[in-house]
Amino acid sequence: MASTGPLYAMPEGERIVVGFRVEARHCNPNQVCHGGMLMTLADMALGLGTNYQAKLMRFLPTVNLTCDFLAPAPLGAWVEARTDVLRTTRNLTFGQTMISADGVPCARASGIMKVAGEPDPRFRLDRLFD
Repeated sequence: MASTGPLYAMPEGERIVVGFRVEARHCNPNQVCHGGMLMTLADMALGLGTNYQAKLMRFLPTVNLTCDFLAPAPLGAWVEARTDVLRTTRNLTFGQTMISADGVPCARASGIMKVAGEPDPRFRLDRLFD
């Protein structure tokens, strides 16, 4: 994330919102956020949001990530992602995230994450908001 961040997160009820401000380095030649950056946000939001919402405290590597692009996210826009956990099994989590730019839906992503290893306090995200 050092080359694409920073990303910001805040709690919103039982989930977290993950966001960033679109800078020139995130943009394609048309001065809108590159789809790859939106997918990076989706990947991070799915992992962080699922961990937080399902209280897993685990590393969640991505198994599958699909994304539909709905509208542009222009230079300077505040982009944020809200994730919903659809199902959690012993080995996998299934989730979806909606991404908006200045309140306008710009992407929708769904993903499958692997539940890896034992609970690890490094992934206890609720401590970030104490």
